Amino acid sequence: MAKESAGLLLYRRRGAATEVFLVHPGGPFWAKRDAGAWSIPKGEPAPGEEPLAAARREVAEETGLAVEGPFRPLEPCRQKGGKLVQAWAVEAGGLEWDPAASRANTVEIEWPPRSGRTLAVPEVDRAEWLGLAVARTKINPAQAVFLDQLERLLDPSRDA
Repeated sequence: MAKESAGLLLYRRRGAATEVFLVHPGGPFWAKRDAGAWSIPKGEPAPGEEPLAAARREVAEETGLAVEGPFRPLEPCRQKGGKLVQAWAVEAGGLEWDPAASRANTVEIEWPPRSGRTLAVPEVDRAEWLGLAVARTKINPAQAVFLDQLERLLDPSRDA
């Protein structure tokens, strides 16, 4: 069974521009990867946990923030490895925080692969507010549909 993930697409408006909040995964595998490596803050729901509750928890774990709604559901996407990602867009314009101050939980990974050694790494090593054009170059390609959906939510005339 394919894994599932739930996350939030945080956005804010700066004049006519829209910015989204993306995170970069931590650890040596991702250290030198940039384009296509970034993501919305997300993670796997615990057994019995509602996906939106999991998304909110993951944002708190990866950034230290408690985000309030309203939450607007987006159509899920399926990533290359088969993981289904559910997401909600939420305007975070009132939240002024420095992404560099984000503090993520750590996870244990085996590194180098198949070595039997474990290494504690942060789930997220960087977080940034990015304009939509830049975000499109950095986000996991499967998650780019969330940016498309956000643009349609913010400007319904784009569908006309």
